[in-house]
Amino acid sequence: MYAIECRDICKKFGPKTALDNVSVAVNDGRIVGLLGPNGAGKTTLIRVINRITIPDSGEVLFKGAPITRKDIEKIGYMPEERGLYRKMKVGDQAIYLARLKGMDTASARRELKDWFVRFGIRDWWDKKVEELSKGMAQKLQFITTVVHKPSLMILDEPFSGFDPVNAEVIRKEILRLRDEGATIILSTHNMESVEELCDDIALINKSHLVITGGVNDIRREYGNHNVELVYTDEAGRHTEVLPSEVDGTPTLRSFLDRGVTVNSYRELMPRMNDIFIKLVSDNQTQI
Repeated sequence: MYAIECRDICKKFGPKTALDNVSVAVNDGRIVGLLGPNGAGKTTLIRVINRITIPDSGEVLFKGAPITRKDIEKIGYMPEERGLYRKMKVGDQAIYLARLKGMDTASARRELKDWFVRFGIRDWWDKKVEELSKGMAQKLQFITTVVHKPSLMILDEPFSGFDPVNAEVIRKEILRLRDEGATIILSTHNMESVEELCDDIALINKSHLVITGGVNDIRREYGNHNVELVYTDEAGRHTEVLPSEVDGTPTLRSFLDRGVTVNSYRELMPRMNDIFIKLVSDNQTQI
């Protein structure tokens, strides 16, 4: 059973096709990167999952059953277009949003206080939202997305606007939440974050699903099957790039037979950024 499954989703806005028979299945306890260039259809798919947009055809299954409005309480959604009521106090705003997700006031206050301490913003509880810096507001948005402990979290460009230190804080929290059992859909243009965080990806372009699968499997599929060997001999330390032979054993054995010291041996795989560009470019020419 999948955490969330989209089956043959189609959606048009007038003459424009936003999604054309897109099917994506997300396993429990995984971080899935939802990738694609601007206008590819990612946001429409996210809105369909959240029942903000109704598809023309196809269905969304949550835990194996057609998704309902009640299921939306079990989803944490952090949209790219951040939205907070600027005149409200920070604490009141956070409690209000938590209650919209089914939490009672006492539980919301307790959980939020813990998150505020963790994120270093406890002194901002009685401040107005408009007094927050952009980074602080981003932290508040993240907290209100996850405070009700949703089983599925959808984070749209969660690192946008963060400095490297705070981006790292968010990365660690995302991994912690995944390790505690949450399923996370991460929509991002940052391919470095995809490699660091994502177990799987789904790439959408021009309203079509281009590829889906495990990150390492896809990197390996689009690699050239070369390996990097670092070794030391009488002349010193050397690095060579060699073709892999099956599992690399024959190549490695040939160096060991020469009596060198092998310092490291690893398969070279392409970066997700290069794969993204290749797949999107190839898809552009095919459509």
